[in-house]
Amino acid sequence: MAQIERIGKYTITEVIGRGAMGIVYKAFDPNIRRTVAIKTIRLDGGEDERAGAMLARFKNEAQAAGRLSHPGIVAVYEYGEEAGLAYIAMEYIQGNSLREYFARGTRFGEADAVSTMTQLLEALSYAHEQGVWHRDIKPSNLIVMRSGKLKIADFGIARIDSSNLTQTGYVMGTPGYMAPEQYMGGAVDWRADLFSAGVVMYELLTGVKPFAGTVESAAYKVCHDNPLPPSQVRRDSPIAEAYDAVIARAIAKKPVERFESANAFRSALLDAHAAPVSATLSEETIITEAARPMKIEPTNPGSASNPPTPTGGRTATTTPPPGWDPALLKQIEGHFARFVGPVAKVMVRRAGRRTLDVDELYAILAHELDSEEQRKAFMATRSAPSGARVGAAAAAAPRTGPSAEAALTAEKIEAAQFRLATYIGPIAKVLVKKAAAQTASSERFYLLLAENLSDADRARFLKEVGAGASSGRPR
Repeated sequence: MAQIERIGKYTITEVIGRGAMGIVYKAFDPNIRRTVAIKTIRLDGGEDERAGAMLARFKNEAQAAGRLSHPGIVAVYEYGEEAGLAYIAMEYIQGNSLREYFARGTRFGEADAVSTMTQLLEALSYAHEQGVWHRDIKPSNLIVMRSGKLKIADFGIARIDSSNLTQTGYVMGTPGYMAPEQYMGGAVDWRADLFSAGVVMYELLTGVKPFAGTVESAAYKVCHDNPLPPSQVRRDSPIAEAYDAVIARAIAKKPVERFESANAFRSALLDAHAAPVSATLSEETIITEAARPMKIEPTNPGSASNPPTPTGGRTATTTPPPGWDPALLKQIEGHFARFVGPVAKVMVRRAGRRTLDVDELYAILAHELDSEEQRKAFMATRSAPSGARVGAAAAAAPRTGPSAEAALTAEKIEAAQFRLATYIGPIAKVLVKKAAAQTASSERFYLLLAENLSDADRARFLKEVGAGASSGRPR
């Protein structure tokens, strides 16, 4: 498919994903001045049954997610058809799916596993109350944002209380995460989501899938086998036996034996945890994950200019690498944080272990940014002489950009925290602190905070803090 510049009112800025039937774009809504994701699918699928089914699911996603407005669910703004394409405009999310975390071997501590599950169950409870059952809860459909908040994506096979998209006898879902009744083609209700959520919880706590294997093997295990209790799986990090009963009930073979609701599941989980639960994942988990996907590899591991990356703990990525001027690294971290947030410290120091050259360090970091626009903006902060070595303590500090009138001040931060707290409560303090660390621009600061709110609340919040008169999308 040829590159297009506009879909509907949306200006396309880049391609962020491709599939067999369509493309996902990053785009900009000029009316509301916000970045969106545009998911497309071709309308010219002909008589192909698979193409027809995919289009039906596509429309179902727009209908299902479009009727939901919750901070834990990716928002759908619009469905349309144009130039041979059907498209959905939705919330643009920056983060990683749980599938990416699992694929990279990330180990979730108990507190983060419980935080993830409570967020998931809160969002499911809301969806179920609106008559929507997702029916494909799995790690790749659960997105962890940089703020540590979780969002559910992809309602393509959701069941709406008035929908007849799927009928009894038609199997839809993902092997290993589907409930037994989905495999058997029987009647499916909200309790299928609770089963899938129980499978995700098992994987969060243990690091392994309870129903692994081929499609056929996973299907048999889901319908007939019970996995080992989580407390008997991870010997390196003991898991409280209290969670065994919670998971066993969630993944019971018969729907009637599971929790009666997502709220009941959540309450049982909180009772088993018996400790305060954070509304977000820990910064340590988010930073560790975001620091992993460095694309550049040492050309000569172990050499003086490419020292091997130490392993075995956080100190490998948070202590200054040898040979660098800590003050210079701190300056670079400050500017890189404008684009990636608090993970900048880890990413800069990890990159610093791969080179002793300032120009190369900037190139490595720029390679990690999402768009050419961001890469150019970050490279513009490089003001030291070309080829300067890291030991040059007198290297000039990168220049900052926001004008004086748009600068972020302590008064603006305090006022924004007060306003945000009226929408989301005490967690506002944490989100404000993180956002303030990412930018020196008050406009971008407000937009970063607004990302944590629903559409309606986002507009009200931005109006209350006086944003938008001169602001654009986050850069």
